[in-house]
Amino acid sequence: MRLMLSTPSPDDLIRLLKAWRFWFAGAMLGALAGAAVYWAAPPPFRARATVNVDFHLEQAWPQNTDREQFYYLEREVRKLQEIAASDAVLGVVETAVPGVAIEQMRAGKLQLSQPGNGGWHFFADDTDPHRAAALASAWASAFARQVEEQRTSASGGLEPFVTASGVQVDQLAAGRAVPQAVYLLAGAALMLVVAALGVLFVGTNP
Repeated sequence: MRLMLSTPSPDDLIRLLKAWRFWFAGAMLGALAGAAVYWAAPPPFRARATVNVDFHLEQAWPQNTDREQFYYLEREVRKLQEIAASDAVLGVVETAVPGVAIEQMRAGKLQLSQPGNGGWHFFADDTDPHRAAALASAWASAFARQVEEQRTSASGGLEPFVTASGVQVDQLAAGRAVPQAVYLLAGAALMLVVAALGVLFVGTNP
């Protein structure tokens, strides 16, 4: 306990540097442990589709008033997010990809990442890479169609200037949601910390 509460000394640093072999062995062991975890319980596959969303600010607000543009963007982005998670869109996805319920989609299987004006990314996670790609493709396509329907409908709720077009929705590739390198680095980093604590505290007198 006294060692843990005492001020670090140059001897502590010297002891750590002298134990570099122990550090190296610990890092290798941690990386192997990370690889084992990755292969024993791999992360799901993830596919990404992209839809280009354009708010056409130059047409919606020709006077170029920043405040009105800000509220216009904020309001329409909220509407688009609601459309992406709507029953109409997810129902189409459920029909296109059997075996995946809407409840699962809303529980994290589908994830939306959007910068506002520009490319909106539609992510889908699944243990089957082909199903992950099918989910992302169906979700992005259904979203783009629903946006087009609502903006051209008098009661749709969207401004007619908002457009959405799929730019990457077909023949999607799916990879692991978390790369194996992350597991290796995490295992190595954890074992480095354990090794450092072992060098400093194990075998020292209280």
